[in-house]
Amino acid sequence: MSKTLALAEELISLSSVTPIDNGCQQHLMDLLAPLGFECEPIMSGSVTNFWARRGSTAPLLVFAGHTDVVPTGPLDQWHSDPFVPTRRDGKLYGRGAADMKTSIAAMVIAVEEFVAAHPDHAGSIGFLITSDEEGPATDGTVVVCRMLEQRGIHLDYCLVGEPTSTARLGDTIKNGRRGTMSGKLTVKGIQGHIAYPQLARNPIHQVAPTLAQLAAEQWDSGNEYYLPTSWQVSNIHGGTGASNVIPGEVVIDFNFRFSTASTVEGLQQRLCAILDAHGLEYGLKWTVGGLPFLTPRGALSDALSNAIRAETDIVTELSTTGGTSDGRFIARICSQVVEFGPPNASIHKIDEHVDIACIDPLKNIYRRTIENLLL
Repeated sequence: MSKTLALAEELISLSSVTPIDNGCQQHLMDLLAPLGFECEPIMSGSVTNFWARRGSTAPLLVFAGHTDVVPTGPLDQWHSDPFVPTRRDGKLYGRGAADMKTSIAAMVIAVEEFVAAHPDHAGSIGFLITSDEEGPATDGTVVVCRMLEQRGIHLDYCLVGEPTSTARLGDTIKNGRRGTMSGKLTVKGIQGHIAYPQLARNPIHQVAPTLAQLAAEQWDSGNEYYLPTSWQVSNIHGGTGASNVIPGEVVIDFNFRFSTASTVEGLQQRLCAILDAHGLEYGLKWTVGGLPFLTPRGALSDALSNAIRAETDIVTELSTTGGTSDGRFIARICSQVVEFGPPNASIHKIDEHVDIACIDPLKNIYRRTIENLLL
């Protein structure tokens, strides 16, 4: 058995449903310390994090990831226990197999091989690991990044092990993520009997043209790396439940997924201007879930792309699609952040898995990337 596969299985067997780490990070630190890493556990609330570094000079290349996993869902729908790593039909099954314990295992073994071959390498290697990526993400990577910033530690390169590949290992690198901003819009009317509409004011009728305009609005044109910003309604709540009552208000939940071509302030101002133009009486609460980040083509993406091509003969694509990730926090203290990991088709699903045949190539890609940057 390969060392990477063995470590991936060890990590999967530790049921670390967010924010519980269940010993995963201690196991990783026990492996890194003999390689010359100074390991620092960092607790915040119920969240376990750690920062580890080998070396003291630039450039600093950091591997980042999370040991927490999402809940399993109905256990009776799994074909094997989600926390008993199971090999079946050329695949490794278990919660976290794809997202992202295999990536973490591959990172650690890649570093182990690199250090063994190049004990006096240039620069430094770091690890930033959290158990709060799948949860609210308030006590995890963001806390460690704040601590590093206070210490004046700047990361030159960061490779996040999120599962980014689609059809084949190596076909996609994420070099950025869109920002997310939600709003809760309450449009006020006047409740009344539905038979006497002249004595009431129906907020659902009032807001309908506004929603049509918002849905048709072009918020920006995107850019070389991003599709245009999107605006979507997720929920509408209105009415008393009775069929003969005009409601007094309607509540609409919506979300922006926005690129670096727009700003939080700009989107908020434009949306409010549209609401005001329609003469609505409304209240609005905003929640910014994360800002967009972008790493243009450069040393890190080139090093990773070349490693992928050398290992798999695939010419990879840069992408900014998908949801948010902890890369949004790391980008505040690191100018080059990219994400790369195994295929993501089964993440968060029943019977999550990873192809066993891609595990060692993933490790090799990480090792080649280190070589491309630090040798």
